[in-house]
This record gives sequence, C-alpha cells and structure tokens, in this order.
Amino acid sequence: MLTTPVFAAGSGGGSSSNNPCNAGWVWDKTERKCVRQSSEVDQESLFEAGRSLAHAGRYQEAIDVLELASADDKRVLNYLGFANRKLGRVDVGLEYYRTALAIDPEYTLVREYMGEALLQKGDLEGALEQLAEIRRLCNGRGCSEYAELSGQIADYINKQDG
Repeated sequence: MLTTPVFAAGSGGGSSSNNPCNAGWVWDKTERKCVRQSSEVDQESLFEAGRSLAHAGRYQEAIDVLELASADDKRVLNYLGFANRKLGRVDVGLEYYRTALAIDPEYTLVREYMGEALLQKGDLEGALEQLAEIRRLCNGRGCSEYAELSGQIADYINKQDG
C-alpha cells in the first residue's frame, strides 16, 4: 500500500486546504482533518482527493476514492473516465465521459478528455468533433481545453505523417 501523502487540491480561486493524507485517507473539509475514505466523507472532499490522486498518476487510488462519491456529479464521472483511460481502459473511460456529457453537454473539460480518449482509439474524426464542440462552447479558441485538445490532435497527426 502506498503511503505517499495526497494533497487535496482546491477547486480554483481562493485558498484551499492542501493538507497531506496517506493512502486510504482523504482530507475532509468539514472535519478539517484526514479521515478514512468512505461514502460518509462529503462529496467535495471526495472529488478533490480523487482529482488530486489522478493528477498525481495514482489512477487506481483515484478510482477507489471517486467511486465513493455521487455518481451524478459530472466532475466525478469525468475523473473516473480520466483515471480509467490512463490505466488503459479507454472504453470504460469513454462511458464515464458520455455519462458526464448526458448531465452537462457543455462541460468542456470532459470534451477535451473524451477527445484525447478518441485519439487513443485512433478516432481522429471523433476527436475533431469534440474540438469543434469546445470551440463552439468557448466562442472561438479562448479556452484552455481547446488549446490542449488542439495540441493533442496536432501531435497525433504529426505521428501519423511521420
């Protein structure tokens, strides 16, 4: 079992509690301490811990935490898709992305990650469709999700041509 600390990242803007928790524990914002991961922990704390684990490359741990959270939270579904995709379970990841989009079709981050998953499957056309949707939703090219997926698509095309 890994014992590397987990830093529960904030949700952007303002200050957040970046306190370390060992594997199997999550930072509970309500209790203001590390607690054993369980469905009793508040939704936001589970999401933040799962997202932090996923970004740290600890994908299975992220999945274990996120599966305790609400299955109708688009952010949770997005990171379940992300972690599964990074573990090579691209089809599982795509199902999570589709479920998140059913909740919020304008969620550009899930569209970016879905485009990356489609590229992993060799579906350039599908990735370009996601890029077009992101562009529409961002009123042009003014969002990071567009720039990220556009770069991924360019790299994919360059590898195909090379």
